[in-house]
Amino acid sequence: MQQAGVGSEEISDVKPKISEWQRFRRVFLGRKVVLFGLIVLLFYILVAIFANLLAPYDPYQIDLPNLLASPSFVHPLGTDTLGRDILSRLIFGIRPTLMVGALTMLIAAIGGTTLGLLAGYFGGMVQTLIMRFIDALMGFPMILLALVIAAALGGGLRNIIIALGIAMIAGFARVMCGQTLSIKQNDYVLAGRSLGYRGRRLMWRHIVPNAFPPLIVLATMNIGVVILMEAGLSFLGIGIQAPAAAWGSMVSEGYGFLLQSPLLSVAPGLAIMLLVFSLNMLGDGLRDALDPKLRGAL
Repeated sequence: MQQAGVGSEEISDVKPKISEWQRFRRVFLGRKVVLFGLIVLLFYILVAIFANLLAPYDPYQIDLPNLLASPSFVHPLGTDTLGRDILSRLIFGIRPTLMVGALTMLIAAIGGTTLGLLAGYFGGMVQTLIMRFIDALMGFPMILLALVIAAALGGGLRNIIIALGIAMIAGFARVMCGQTLSIKQNDYVLAGRSLGYRGRRLMWRHIVPNAFPPLIVLATMNIGVVILMEAGLSFLGIGIQAPAAAWGSMVSEGYGFLLQSPLLSVAPGLAIMLLVFSLNMLGDGLRDALDPKLRGAL
């Protein structure tokens, strides 16, 4: 009877099994700074969706009698050099910013993942050709490469997305190539080969899904870089063209009026800083939650 009691106590002391989703959620949401970044990003997304309802004025409406008006109840952040409401343009500027970040990462992720997957899986001459091309891309600073491509294609939202997407391919290709070289040596890939699975099935159904965690972290952390690059190109006059509301062009427009109307540049600059900070914090949180070595045992 005593042995049975001891056995029941040992069984009761066994901790319940924690699922991977519970482990991920606990680590990801356990840091307040990551939770803050998630709230800020959701706020930006909601503002972008309901911009038509939240903006007090038409962001493109010119009001020449009210040029560079000071902040007031009528215009909370004042007006710009054409009398347009700064707050309304700031709200509508979220849409192209988020669109550039998301679509650029989509182009870079698809192109870089495909090139890295082919290079890592086939190896040999295929890997040499692809990775030397990637090395040539990485020989240029990303902002300079995007600047050259954008200047060749011309300004506009579509061309700036293409330019930034090409400039960001190299990082995804190198990460995916390294992941493929490691994953293709695992037992389940070797077992698939022994069963006669073709390369396409092994690549897209076994290698790519297992390489997702580092790619997701890379994409999340690089969105902030893309947003800064887009703002820089718009500041130089190569990015999103007027009269479209873009934060980079707003900073450039207010550069010459910092003493007279500082909010013209400070407001979009702070909006860019807060968005990039939140994205970087989310990237750090995803890295900690998806990496077993960093998240530890719970």
